[in-house]
Amino acid sequence: MWDLIAHGEQRFDFDFMPVVVKGMSWAQRWNLLRAGLNLGYRRTAPWNWPLHMQVELTSFCSLRCPVCPVGNETLTRPAQAIDVDLFGRLMGEVGDYLLTLALWGWGEPLLHPQIEKLLAIARRYPAAVMVSTNGQNLNRPKVQQALRNEPPTFLIVAIDGLTDDTNSVFRRGAKLAPALEGVRALAEWKAKSGSRLPVLHFRFLAVRQNEHEIPRIRDFASENGFDMVSIRGLSIIDSPEAAHRDLIPAGQLLRSYDYGEQSRLRRTDFVCQHAFTYPTVLADGTVVACEQDFNGHHPYGVFSAERSFANIWFGREAAGVRRTVRDDPNQYSSCRNCPFADHKLSTCSLEGYMLRPFAS
Repeated sequence: MWDLIAHGEQRFDFDFMPVVVKGMSWAQRWNLLRAGLNLGYRRTAPWNWPLHMQVELTSFCSLRCPVCPVGNETLTRPAQAIDVDLFGRLMGEVGDYLLTLALWGWGEPLLHPQIEKLLAIARRYPAAVMVSTNGQNLNRPKVQQALRNEPPTFLIVAIDGLTDDTNSVFRRGAKLAPALEGVRALAEWKAKSGSRLPVLHFRFLAVRQNEHEIPRIRDFASENGFDMVSIRGLSIIDSPEAAHRDLIPAGQLLRSYDYGEQSRLRRTDFVCQHAFTYPTVLADGTVVACEQDFNGHHPYGVFSAERSFANIWFGREAAGVRRTVRDDPNQYSSCRNCPFADHKLSTCSLEGYMLRPFAS
C-alpha cells in the first residue's frame, strides 16, 4: 500500500509472471484503491475502471486444439482481426488505468496483419503487455521485426510437448521448429541488443500424453533460450466433458480439478471477480464479462466509434450481466462450466519459475 500511494508502484504475480508497474498516475492509484473497495461489495455499477483487460486480436487460428472453441468449432462468430483504429480508441479510454493487458483470445494473435502497430499502441501505456502464441509463425521475419521493434513485456509461447508427436496431441497441427527457431532468434537478439524484453515464457500444458516429459522441461526451455517456465493445468471451457477425458493427466498433482467417477467435482466457494475488474474485448468490439463467453452471448455492449467504452462499462447492460454473475451465475452456461470455479488453485497454472533473473 505504501509503495502504491507514495511511489506509484505495484508489484504482483500474474499467473506466475512477475509484474512491476511503475510511475502510476494519481488517477491510476485512485482507481486501484476504488477497485479494491468495490471487490468487497461486487457492485453491479463498479466504482472503478478495469484493472486488467483481455483483447482478442484475431478470432482465427491455424491449429485445431480440442478444448478450444476454434478447434472444436463451437465458435460461431465470423473470423476477423480487430481494427487497429478501434484498438487505439479503446486504449485511449482505458489504457491509463490498466495494470495488465493480455493480447490474445480465441485466435492466434501473431496472425494479425498489423501486429506491430497494435503492440506500438499498447506500449504507450503503463500496463504490462502480454502476448500468448502457439509459435507457428514466430520465425517469420515480419513477426520477428514486430516483436523486436515493439516488444511486449511477456511473450508466452505455448508448447505442449518436447517432440512433434507429443506437442500435437493438444496443439493439433503444430510443429516445434518454427516456435523454437523464433524463440532462439529473439533470445540471441536480446543478448546482442541488451534488451530485457520480451520475457520469453515457455508454457507447457500438462496432459496424459506428455506428463512423462515434465522432468526435462527446465533443461529443454533453457537450451532453447527461454527466460521462464510454467506448467499449466488442463482447463475445461463451456464444452462437453467427453471432449477432454482422454487428456486428463494420470498424476493427481497435475490435474486442475478433483474428479469423481463421471466428471470433475464442483466447488461452491468460488467468487467471480472477472466481471468487475477484468473484461474481455472480442475482435469485433463486443465487450464481455469474461473470455469464457466466447460467442458474446451476454455482452456488456459493443465498443465502436459511436459508443464509448465508458458508456458500456458503466452502463445498464453491463450492470445486468454482473448482477446475474454475482447472484445467479447458473443462468449462463459459460458460468456453469467456468474453468476457474472448480480449480484446485486460484490460477490455471500449477507452477512457474524463472530461469533467468528478470530485472524490473
